[in-house]
Amino acid sequence: MQPNRADLGKNPSRVSGMFDQVAKGYDRTNTVMTFGNDALWRAATTRAVAPKRGERILDLAAGTAASSASLAASGAQVVAADFSPGMLAEGRRRHGHLHNITFIEADATALPFDDAEFDAVTMSYGLRNVQDPKEALRELYRVTKPGGRMVINEFSTPPGALFRGLYRFYNAQILPRMARLAGTNGDAYDYLNESIRDWPDQRTLSSWIRDAGWTEVEYRNLTFGIVALHRARKPRD
Repeated sequence: MQPNRADLGKNPSRVSGMFDQVAKGYDRTNTVMTFGNDALWRAATTRAVAPKRGERILDLAAGTAASSASLAASGAQVVAADFSPGMLAEGRRRHGHLHNITFIEADATALPFDDAEFDAVTMSYGLRNVQDPKEALRELYRVTKPGGRMVINEFSTPPGALFRGLYRFYNAQILPRMARLAGTNGDAYDYLNESIRDWPDQRTLSSWIRDAGWTEVEYRNLTFGIVALHRARKPRD
């Protein structure tokens, strides 16, 4: 199969097709590329969401549902949504036995859910891949109950100049080569580097979140700012 190469135009069908092709090896490759930090970041995201038994939680851009399974361990009802059918199929294969996870194919800019349906919404490493991320933030706001919470975990901009330079060199020169050695679509990781480099910094993303209507907006850097956890709440009034 010819590798699918997305670009910064972020055409949904091309990005989705790219993720379809890397679905089976996605988690393994991520663990290698992040030196195991992906598990630490997932745990931090779950703690930030603070899922509770009986809550209904949307895990958007759920991928292979590793994040959904972490949330579901609390007893919450989790909807694992993604626009890549290949990723969802891998998620069902791995976690379909969990009775409190539902898998739904969904576009982040036109979510197939009612207004005020979820107690909490979360999205890890997916907002950056959406063609219109500001619309996705508005859609997440729409489907969240008043008083509900949002957690966005996304690759970000390390604030330290020296570490930022080393990180960008790793992303541009090392990461795609390691992906190819692992038998993964290296072109997908070329796109990953481009999308991270093009993505706004933490303060800019925080301003987008406020503009979408969210309040109590704050962020916390993880691993020297490689990723950042953004948290917000939908006003009750």
